[in-house]
Amino acid sequence: MSTYFLGVDGGQSSTTAMIGDESGRVIGYGRGGPCNHVKTGDGRKKFLGAMDACLGAAFAQAGLDAATVCFRAACLGFSGGPADKEALLREMLRTDEMQVTHDGLIALSGATAGAPGIITIAGTGQLCFGRNAAGVTARAGGWGFSFGDEGGGYDMTRQALRAALRMEEGWGAETSLRARLLEATGANTANELLHRFYTDEFPRPRIASMSKLVDQAAVEGDAVAQDILQQSARHLAIYTAAVRQRLFQPGEEVAVAYIGGVFRSDLLRERFRALVELEDGCHVGPPIFGPAAGALLEAYRMAGLHVELQNVPEQEK
Repeated sequence: MSTYFLGVDGGQSSTTAMIGDESGRVIGYGRGGPCNHVKTGDGRKKFLGAMDACLGAAFAQAGLDAATVCFRAACLGFSGGPADKEALLREMLRTDEMQVTHDGLIALSGATAGAPGIITIAGTGQLCFGRNAAGVTARAGGWGFSFGDEGGGYDMTRQALRAALRMEEGWGAETSLRARLLEATGANTANELLHRFYTDEFPRPRIASMSKLVDQAAVEGDAVAQDILQQSARHLAIYTAAVRQRLFQPGEEVAVAYIGGVFRSDLLRERFRALVELEDGCHVGPPIFGPAAGALLEAYRMAGLHVELQNVPEQEK
């Protein structure tokens, strides 16, 4: 009888399931809608719908009957955490072992192909998470937009608007960021834009997406924008160093993977790389696999298997 393993990545934009056989070959892949908080509004219905969709597609591609398959192990990671989902999942899935965890763990496992290392995530917000060879984990950052997230896209846009406000009030340096922000939003002044940013018209992801304006200005020589990018890279490097210090010995080889839209900035990414690699043994690069593949690798890990994944869909590379 064949043995199967399951990995699931449940996020705020989509949910992905990946089924592998005992050799590490991916045989089924499927996607569904978002599934975050189960206990809010119609969250339970959305969660069940997203899981049914991604699992159904993965079972179909693998040619398996969902009613009869019992997984050797299953790992499922969710952006909203595991607390409000585990009971539902145990009703939905037949598996010898199950781990329901947070999205940081599966993102790390995918990024390093299951090896020890560190991920530094910078999207709307930021988070740094690592695990060493002994299985000990540590994190830094991820405090949210009110108390942290330095280096994330939202914080970069916030710094850009602050620079625009200082310039508008006559006590800050000249910067093209003011004109860029006004053009992108249709606001007449930076002060008007400030107040609009407090409304539902500008949710945090939309504000964070404007961080690309900082990169554009920096590339074109704007000194204020360049300073914002430099500061963001330093913050992300500091978080990375904090996790490294807690988990790894000085000089020990450590793979550091960067994840998230902020790292599309060549200037920020290369500055981050240079700062992190000042520490002997640190090697910075892009993730090897995505988080669904990471969840599948964690399922193998639970069963005591260390495999090299094969036939991984392009979306997870």
